[in-house]
Amino acid sequence: MLIRSNGARLRLQAVLCGLGFLTTLVLAPAAMAHSGHDHGAPPPAAVTTSNARVAVQSDAYELVGILRGERLGLYLDRFGTNEPVADARITVTVDGQDVEAEKASDGTYAVTSADFAGEGPLELVFAVSAPAGDDLLIGTLLLPVRPAAAAALPADTTAALALRVAPGLRVGGVEIAQPYTVAGVVGLGFLLGLAARSRSRLVPVTSLALIAVLATTAYAFSHEGEDHGAGDAKATLPAGDTPRRLPDGTVFVPKPSQRLLDVRTSLATPEEAQKAIILVGRVIADPNRSGLVQSINGGRMVAPEGGLPRLGQTVRKGDVLALVEQAVGQADRTTLSERVGEIEQEIAVAETKLKRVRQLAERNVAPPSQVVDAEIELEGLRRRREIVRQTRIEPEVLRAPIDGTVAAVRVVAGQVVGSEDIVFQIVDPKGLWVEALVYGDVNPAKVTGASAMANDGTPLTLTFQGFSKALQQQATVVQFAVESPPDNLSVGQPVTVAARSGISVTGIVLPRDAVVRGANGEAVVWRHTDPERFEARPVRTEPFDAHRLVIRGGLAEGERIVIRGSELINQIR
Repeated sequence: MLIRSNGARLRLQAVLCGLGFLTTLVLAPAAMAHSGHDHGAPPPAAVTTSNARVAVQSDAYELVGILRGERLGLYLDRFGTNEPVADARITVTVDGQDVEAEKASDGTYAVTSADFAGEGPLELVFAVSAPAGDDLLIGTLLLPVRPAAAAALPADTTAALALRVAPGLRVGGVEIAQPYTVAGVVGLGFLLGLAARSRSRLVPVTSLALIAVLATTAYAFSHEGEDHGAGDAKATLPAGDTPRRLPDGTVFVPKPSQRLLDVRTSLATPEEAQKAIILVGRVIADPNRSGLVQSINGGRMVAPEGGLPRLGQTVRKGDVLALVEQAVGQADRTTLSERVGEIEQEIAVAETKLKRVRQLAERNVAPPSQVVDAEIELEGLRRRREIVRQTRIEPEVLRAPIDGTVAAVRVVAGQVVGSEDIVFQIVDPKGLWVEALVYGDVNPAKVTGASAMANDGTPLTLTFQGFSKALQQQATVVQFAVESPPDNLSVGQPVTVAARSGISVTGIVLPRDAVVRGANGEAVVWRHTDPERFEARPVRTEPFDAHRLVIRGGLAEGERIVIRGSELINQIR
């Protein structure tokens, strides 16, 4: 019985040892493989896109290639202005072979090569030949590395599985387990050794408990500190060739989007210019090329045969615009009626006298000269009667004083107007002025030139005409003539005038559209740092003219600044 009992105990101890060993090798390493680690490295600061690309630039050109499959699309722009170059010839050297780029209708180019299906970096040489100049550009296309097929795991050994899965401790360059996993294995082995030599039943039970605790702890540690949720998604930059703002504050704008937004740049170059002063003005009509239509006596408006003129209608000098039926009082009507009666009575006497004189002249009793005198007297009386009648009923004719466009119509048919009322205003659209008010110590006599900006952003070139010697509302009135005024400019429209005062300043002159407002309200410009990257730069500005500013701080000479499309880039988030 003793021998049989010892044999059973040895078999039980062997089973416990094997079970503990297998549990330690399989559960603990596999569980520790997830202990406290994340599922990816932090995203790089560089731009993550879905297509491989190459970007090169020189003093003349800037070239960006975007790979889609085995076709490399090329975008060639001028370095200084970011203007697309559509009349170039590009030869690309791929792995020692020259490939001619195909031109597209949208101003881009394309190259197709089987080498683009490879992996790793691929050096490319771009030979550009264009009317603006030839150039040679060299760049490296980083082809995506495709993941290798995973090797098959040995199926006959559990130890091989543990060596391939467990992280932490490295043996011969292979990471097999964490340090605390090794310590657990050593402790469990020590207890199992005691169980093999001890006759006590407590040791085998303790070993089984340790195995259970180790397995449970391993499962618990396998998810400790691990986040399978949206944490990694927040840290990863969105992939794709879409414009977006990067974590460092710069903006990534791919070349296709730059073509769509029509982005243009300019090299910052200091220059000397005259300082400008900002004035508030309004558009007026040229006194020599405008006119007002008024009635002399007033009366009731009567539309002519073609109707009253409409706003914006072009008229010629002398055209009939309206008729004014004059008002006649009752006393005047009575006087006119009496006068007409007297004239008609005289006409009747003159007709009788003429008839009698003709009869005497036919019998040669009276000379023929008496007949002529009687006829003249009768004709004069009839003319006097017509004049009196016309004075009572004939309306006043209003005619256009100049050639131009009807700018104002302030009457309708049947309206009664006075002698001082403005009925029509005629303006020559090519003869407009700007009247501005100058306050302070600015001497209007030193104004050498000016420009203006309308409310809709239309720039106006002005020519100084003169200023008044009398103050109006404590300001001096200065007048400018608008050179080639646009069609949308109207009389009375407010404008902002930038007049040059003759004081010289030195700085970088940029269009007003290049300066935008940042998120904090400060004035910024967008600097073109890389072919597809833009950086906001705070600046200090002063007015130069109506559509340009002088940058007095924040920029360096030679930097590429966005002068068109900066407002759109500023809105990218």
